[in-house]
Amino acid sequence: MSFEPFVSARKAAEFLGINRRLLLSMARRDLIGAYPIGTGKFRKTWVFKLSELSAAIAPKRYDPIRRFPLK
Repeated sequence: MSFEPFVSARKAAEFLGINRRLLLSMARRDLIGAYPIGTGKFRKTWVFKLSELSAAIAPKRYDPIRRFPLK
């Protein structure tokens, strides 16, 4: 297992090709893998792992009959 560094919201947004504000909104709603740093109630710094973002946006294969993702 190799070490993967965390990246900032700016770098993660660039990687996904989306606006930083959209990325942070998705992180707050727990739609993508993100890790908050800090204990502030309203203000947090979010960091991301690129491998987790890649997996989150990878095309999913669906079973056409049961309509759920295949493993």
